[in-house]
Amino acid sequence: MDDAGKTQPGAGAGEGRDFWLREGPYLAILALTVGGIAYVAMTRRPLVAFWEFVALASCAVGIFAGWRRAALKEQRIRLVVTQLLHWGAFLAAMNLVFLPSVQAVADADSTSLIVLLLLALGTFVAGVHTQSWRMGLNGVFMALCVPAVAWLDQSALFVALVGAVAVALAGFVLWARLRI
Repeated sequence: MDDAGKTQPGAGAGEGRDFWLREGPYLAILALTVGGIAYVAMTRRPLVAFWEFVALASCAVGIFAGWRRAALKEQRIRLVVTQLLHWGAFLAAMNLVFLPSVQAVADADSTSLIVLLLLALGTFVAGVHTQSWRMGLNGVFMALCVPAVAWLDQSALFVALVGAVAVALAGFVLWARLRI
């Protein structure tokens, strides 16, 4: 729309593309996180390389998030260096969790929760540094996934029962509507 409130021709197509350019990187990080959580929950194996990739992708998104605010060359260099150091520290902490001596006392479930918590903290702090509420919100979402995953792990039978009841009810409602 222009200032007079009239719709510009072709504005709808650009808005959709702009949305994906603006929100896509954050949604990709969320999708990677949820996918990693689901995979670890199914396989019960820690995914070192996958979480390293998520950290590197988060570093790239952090740089993307702060790039527009960093107008000067010095600000952009500082942004890149800060994000590289930030995520480098995260990768170092994460790899400490995967050391054999730590793995001797931690199972795959607890290791995954620790890595997810580290990733959540790293993402939230990256959002603070880049002044990106979307990045910070990703970190909060990841942090909320930690107790949710722990609860789901402990309540798998209950969740399966609720899911079965929900599917049965949906099937009954659909059957009743088709019958009418």
